[in-house]
Order: sequence, then C-alpha cells, then structure tokens
Amino acid sequence: MSHKIDDVLEAVLASYAEYPAIGKIGETHFPKRHLILSALKKLQCVIFPGFFDEKELRNDNIRFYAGQLLEEIRELLTEQIAKTLRLFTEEFCDASDEVVQERSEEIVGTFLAAIPRIREYLATDIEAAFEGDPAAFSRDEVISSYPGIYATMVNRIAHELYELGVPLIPRIMTEHAHSVTGIDIHPGAKLGKYFFIDHGTGIVIGETSKIGEHAKIYQGVTLGALSTRGGQALKGVKRHPTIEDDVTIYSGASILGGETVISEGAVIGGNSFVTKSVPEQTRVSAKMPELQFKRQENVEFQSGEFLNYEI
Repeated sequence: MSHKIDDVLEAVLASYAEYPAIGKIGETHFPKRHLILSALKKLQCVIFPGFFDEKELRNDNIRFYAGQLLEEIRELLTEQIAKTLRLFTEEFCDASDEVVQERSEEIVGTFLAAIPRIREYLATDIEAAFEGDPAAFSRDEVISSYPGIYATMVNRIAHELYELGVPLIPRIMTEHAHSVTGIDIHPGAKLGKYFFIDHGTGIVIGETSKIGEHAKIYQGVTLGALSTRGGQALKGVKRHPTIEDDVTIYSGASILGGETVISEGAVIGGNSFVTKSVPEQTRVSAKMPELQFKRQENVEFQSGEFLNYEI
C-alpha cells in the first residue's frame, strides 16, 4: 500500500509542476476563503443582532459585543483585502507593504462606515418580503429563514466592497450565497430599496444589472446578457438589463441585454423571453402553449372526456 501511495504522490507532484496555474504553492499572499466567510458571518451578526449570534444579547452587553465583532471584522478584512490588492491590481502589485496596508485600512474603514446604510436598505427588503408574501408569518421568520434575504444581504455587503475596488472577495461572498441559496447575484449588480425575492431558487442577476425600488422577482428569473462571445472584451460594458421601480417579474422569465429597460410598473409574466425594452405600466406574457393529453390504450374513456385541448 505504501508503494502505491508513493506512486500516486509522485504523479501528483508531477501534475503540480505541469499545471502550476491551478495551485498556489509558496504563495503567501493569496487570500483565505474561510477567513473571508468568517468575516461575512460576523457581519451578519452585526447587521441582525440577536438572530444569528451564539450568545444572548442584552442592552448592557451589546456595545461591547458589537464593538468586538467590528474589530474582528476590521482585522480579517484588512488582511485579506491587502492580499487581493497586491495580487490582482496593477497599482499595488509592486507597492510597499506599508502602502498596501494603508490602502486596505482605508477601504475597510469606508466599508464599515456603510454598515448603517446597508442595514437601512435591508430593513426595507424585509418589509417588502413580509408585506409581499402572504405565507410570511412574521418579519422574524423572514430574517431567520428566507434565502432571498440572505442572498440580498450578501449582495449589499459585497457590492460595497466591489464599488471600493476590492478584487475577488466580493465574488467569493456572493458565490457562497449562491451555493447555499441557489440565488446567483453578481456583486456588481445594483439593487434598490424594498427588493423582494420570492422563493428564489434559480435566479441569476448579472454584473451590470440595475434594479430600482419595490422590485419583486420570483424563482427562475434571469437578468442576463444577450451574448458573452466577446469574452474579456466585454468587460465593463453594460450587458445586463435595467429594471425600474415597481416592476414584478414572474417565475422563469428571461430578460436579456444591456440596452433592455423594463420601465416603471411593468409586469413580466412567467416564462417570458424579453430582449427589448418594455414601456411603463405594461404587462408582458408568453402565449400559452397547447397541452396534449393521451390515454393509455387499455383505459376506457368516460362520456365527455377528451384527448386534446387548447388553453
């Protein structure tokens, strides 16, 4: 058995030499995913105190507890952001450690100052979810259990870092949310207040999407690009649609293209495929398909029954 393991080890080491791009041996500056997700968990506790913490919070300990969390978040993010700046930005790849550290601290300070605004927006999202879902028992249930709220929270956190020019870390955060909720929101996407995702599984919202206030999106919706054949040449180009205020998009709809605008108050029906702008207060629906029913040969038909019908 030991001989077999030695053979495997030699083959694995040879593979490391042959494909160095998918390994980070000797790389001390690559960020650590588990530490980034640890910071995300602590941010969730700061944003929703008392919901996800391991200890009971009271008025006499909340100041100390929140302050301790913020300090831990500051340390984690400062270290990880410094690593990504050095690895993934031309400006800092050859800069001194002091310069990189100073910029990382500046980014984290700006980000932490945005937490009250993030909480303000999330408070409106929770209100939209509770008021918009008759199955919601309480706002506490929305916060504790709705995958759409978690995915939205992660996006609002990641979007702040994305706007501050932080590489990689925002995407690690949103892809983590994607993996646990089935909701894929790129950190570049801009979400307005009172944003409500109902059910959520299978939703995809692309990088350059813009969503206004009081938007409601159901499961299986795609806000995507018409084509990605241009690859990296399309970086920075508006490829995804704009959704204005008070728009509802029902399940399975696909809305594609950077020039596509779904104007205020529009309703996009389920399974619609939209590649052109929609005027305000307009309802879009896909033509109902023809349904066909076939009985097995050994089943007798009852009076009044039918084989085919169109709806």
